[in-house]
Amino acid sequence: RLYKAGDGKVAFMQRYLLSRLVQSVLILLGVLLLVFFMVRLTGDPASLMMPREATPETVAAFRAKMGFDRPLIVQFWDFVTGALVGDFGDSLHFKVPALPMVLERLPATVELAGAGLLMAVVIAVPLGLIGGIRPGSLWDSLGRTLGLLGQSVPNFWLALLMILFFAVKLRWFPSFGRDEAKSIVMPGFVMGFALMGALVRLTRSSVLEIRGEDYVRTAYSKGLNPRRIYIRHVLRNAAIPLISVIGVSFGYALGGSIYIETIFAWPGMGQLVEQAIGWRDYPLIQAIAFFTSGVVVLLNLLTDIAYALVDPRIRYER
Repeated sequence: RLYKAGDGKVAFMQRYLLSRLVQSVLILLGVLLLVFFMVRLTGDPASLMMPREATPETVAAFRAKMGFDRPLIVQFWDFVTGALVGDFGDSLHFKVPALPMVLERLPATVELAGAGLLMAVVIAVPLGLIGGIRPGSLWDSLGRTLGLLGQSVPNFWLALLMILFFAVKLRWFPSFGRDEAKSIVMPGFVMGFALMGALVRLTRSSVLEIRGEDYVRTAYSKGLNPRRIYIRHVLRNAAIPLISVIGVSFGYALGGSIYIETIFAWPGMGQLVEQAIGWRDYPLIQAIAFFTSGVVVLLNLLTDIAYALVDPRIRYER
């Protein structure tokens, strides 16, 4: 039996939220397990973290200091209890706690991911709507071309082209850094370009599918204003799959910006990951991996909740 408004709806949302919370906790436990074994699958972690010229005595002392000489189950328990309170140890390169360094770089990455997401939505969704409403038009062709390019052009290649053209030749935007407002234009566009292609195609296909539904034809037969039909019926229902794609894409943008931040010298978490890998700074890598995964899980949870609130068809039987 379907839940109805009132108490039934509240009860449904409580069960729905509880199930998603349990799933999120299980996923985070799995992430902790993967992060813990990340530096142990390739051999002795102490040997990996220490320089190649380190003596056996130095490696043994480091192994004892980091606790790698203790039983594996004890190490995992210490790692989990430390991770739950934000303690991933000190960075081997910077000699300071790893997690505060990640949190210090977080605003720059959120700014870049948010700019890319905003550009993608502002450009792609209108093109997809127009393409779905007027298939075969000039705007539809432009949207389909953008969708094809967004799904096929590598972001690092696009970044280099934009630097060459807009920074070197035209001198419209700076080629690196985060010193001024327009510094975010090029890295933000590159960050959101692949999402633009996905959103254009998804929006267009959703509008084309919804236009043929019975309730849309019924609305036309009642003589409703076409603008009201597109806003209340077509656009509202087309937004349902977009919520999932946008929410998930923003989460993955936080952890998938390594190349973009490195090319544009953007001081975010992606650049920090590249540096930490080069320095073999595994405590810092573990902190970044777990924190990014936690943010992605949280965003997926919020996306599921928003999806349930927007789409009334999501109801579970008792």
